[in-house]
Amino acid sequence: MQLDCDKCRSKALKLASQEKGVSSVALEGEDRDQLVVTGKVDAVCLVKVLRKKFKCVNLVSVQELKENDDNKRNAYHLERVFPVYAMGIPNPSHSSAFHNNHLDISLQTIWDHIREEARFEAEREPILSSFMYASILSHDCLEQALASVLANRLQNPTLLATQLMDIFFNLLMHDESIRRSIRLDLKAFKDRGPSCLSYCSTLLNMPGYHSLQVYRVAHALWGEGRKVLALALKSRVSEVFGIDIHPAAKIGNEILLDHGTRVVIGETAIVGNKVSLMQGVTLGETGKEGGDRHPKVAEGVLVGASAIILGNIRIGEGVKIVAGSLVLKDVPPHSIVAGVPAHVIGRLNEHDPSLTMKHDATKEF
Repeated sequence: MQLDCDKCRSKALKLASQEKGVSSVALEGEDRDQLVVTGKVDAVCLVKVLRKKFKCVNLVSVQELKENDDNKRNAYHLERVFPVYAMGIPNPSHSSAFHNNHLDISLQTIWDHIREEARFEAEREPILSSFMYASILSHDCLEQALASVLANRLQNPTLLATQLMDIFFNLLMHDESIRRSIRLDLKAFKDRGPSCLSYCSTLLNMPGYHSLQVYRVAHALWGEGRKVLALALKSRVSEVFGIDIHPAAKIGNEILLDHGTRVVIGETAIVGNKVSLMQGVTLGETGKEGGDRHPKVAEGVLVGASAIILGNIRIGEGVKIVAGSLVLKDVPPHSIVAGVPAHVIGRLNEHDPSLTMKHDATKEF
């Protein structure tokens, strides 16, 4: 609810906190004029109580957190706090496009894990309760939550969050391959990134994951001939996250962009499944010639921080490229390369170094 009078805000805060079932009360918004209440409480009745005391209470909207377990905490907040939700999103459960029949069981349960993690964090850090609700708990599926997170991160005065939300949500919900990819990427970040505390923290906080999923949307738009919009999203990601992935590039599943900052992937680059790219990696070209001019990285490759791979060359399966290397020639499968320019310094016994994330090659060689 919105409080337009400075004098009554502290009184309303105190009164609301005394109501039965209220677990936390906070003032939010730029002007601290939005009262956010969480707990097992009848929000409509609470508003009526406050209106009797304060005429300046303006109820915009109330949303109740839908939970199957009655013992779970309910949360209420206003659309005004997070304006992107004002437009509303179609309920995915009523859409023929929303079904998990083609997803593995392990991938189907990721959304359940995310919601449980969000509830736990909201209870442990009450100051984040409204954020967790707006970002995760108010949504019906991972696609809807991801669309919301990306829209809010990338919005600016000319690319409105509501517009971006529609673009992301429609593509995520109607492209089965993207729906699978966003879950496989989440699992890759959680399994391989030591700084990834949970699925929830990856979804909300990892710029590498955000950039990768915006690329997937932009790549679909590029394939539909909507190239200007795809490039606009690419440009916005570069501004916000410092990561530059051309929408025409081809990138597989189970990808990790660890940290992600200063990663550049060119237009004709191809990245296979299960690849891990550290910060500062460049998959670039050697000149201004057109055509196929960027690297082809096979499955299971681990590319160390600030490694540069230039030209239309092939990096074989299971290769480890040591940090800071400059790769200008084809690399045979399951080998280790290092140096400027890079050369082969050894062979690997492990099949996918991208999964073990062992960067140090000095002990063996």
